[in-house]
Parts: sequence; C-alpha cells; structure tokens
Amino acid sequence: MNEPGATMNVGFLQFAPQFGETQRNLESIIQAIETFQGDLLVFPELALSGYQFISKEEAWELAEDIPSGPVCQRLEQALRGRALYVVVGLAERDQERVYNSAVLIGPNGYIGTYRKTHLFSEETLWFSPGDTGFHVWDIGMAKIGLLICFDWFYPEAARTLALKGADILCHPSNLVLPYCPDAMVTRCLENHVFAITANRVGREQRGNKSALPFIGLSEIVAPNGKILHRASQKDPELFMYDIDVAQARDKRINPYNDLLKDRQPQWYVER
Repeated sequence: MNEPGATMNVGFLQFAPQFGETQRNLESIIQAIETFQGDLLVFPELALSGYQFISKEEAWELAEDIPSGPVCQRLEQALRGRALYVVVGLAERDQERVYNSAVLIGPNGYIGTYRKTHLFSEETLWFSPGDTGFHVWDIGMAKIGLLICFDWFYPEAARTLALKGADILCHPSNLVLPYCPDAMVTRCLENHVFAITANRVGREQRGNKSALPFIGLSEIVAPNGKILHRASQKDPELFMYDIDVAQARDKRINPYNDLLKDRQPQWYVER
C-alpha cells in the first residue's frame, strides 16, 4: 500500500473509437498500453465497438464473452509482465443478454467485470441493466471501484464505492451531456476520493438518427475536488499524473468532522 508521500501513476486515453472497427480500436488501445509508463490506465466506455447501435442484433454481434473473448485475451497478453492495470469499456455477451461493461485486467490477467447499472437513453434498447452491483478491487497500490458514464448521475453509486473503501473511481464514459466533468468534482469532494473519467471524442451518426457529438474533457480529479488535469473537447490524448493515494484515505474535513464517520444513515430513508 502507498504510504503518505508515495505516488501512483494513473492516466486515461481519450480517443475516437470507430464504430464496428473492433480490431482497429483494439490496436489503438494496445498502442496506448505499450506507450504508457504508469500503474493504472482507464479507457472509454464501449471503446471497442463504438456507441450508436441501431439494433439489438448489432449490439450482440459486437459484444464478446468475458473473459474468454478475443479482446480480453489480447489485453491479457499485452499486460503480461507489465506492472500495469487497465480498465476498458466493452460490450459483454452473457447467455442471451448483452451488457455495457468494463473489465479490470492486470499483470496476472483478468480480475473482474462491472456491468453498467444506470443505462442512458437508447442503451435501454440494446443492453440489460447491470447486475454486478458496485465492487471494489484491491490492486495493491490502491483500491479501485468502477462506474460507467451515466452512473455519475446517481450519487449513491460513488458513495457506495467510497463506503466499500475505494480510493479511486475509474469512470469509462461516452459523454454527450455537458454536466459530468464538473459534477465529478462534487463526487470526489463528497466522498474524498480520486476519479479518472476517460471519455471519448469524435462524432457518430448512423442510420436515420441524430448525430452524437462526444464532449471529450476526460479528467483526473483529486479528493479535495481539484481538477488535476482536464483534456480538450476534441483532441485525442494519452495522459498520466502522479497521485498520492493516501489523500483518499483521510476522510477528515477538519479536527471535528470525519466525512464518512459522521454520516447519519438512520435518517437517509428512500421514499
């Protein structure tokens, strides 16, 4: 575990996946993995397939089994012998269902999967709601939890991961609404965690649908709400930043208040 003052190198790849070009998108991801000299690297949501599906059958064809599918196998191969962990968003096939998922893979192979809980817009037509719940993985240097895109809209998601001990929220995204980059400042502040949002850039327009322009602005945010780095709205970027993970483990706001210990859950009743 990191001691105070020790650093961990974390980052994201912001790029423009090409719809349906799984192999081409995978090569962009592999190139980033080979270039990146850090500890934890986050990629966008649905980074292999692209986003704007036009049928359930298309989503099925562009999905794969996890962890036995070719993308996961190729990622495991690329990470073998590297002291690097990656979070990658992809469509997952499981029996008759398709999920909008993200995988965590490290030096020793596949670690776990998170299936997106809160589906956005037409995703509800192609994907089943996630059934994994919010899980935290200990990768040695830090404890990380996964969110996918629209999950940011629900503060309960980030809070659940914080209560389970997450130091870093890894947040693969395909953002089209403008609110998330600023909202993640609040998510970090109210939970005192780091967050890495890996968004995509570019534009998709398929069939007779309206174009989807993705907003970029991938970012790394500190537990005190400081934006450590925010990418542009249009340009691809592979970025790395040194963080002190211990900052996320001190939940004290002042000598009298502890963010999590001072909660009063007996009054937090859903109606």
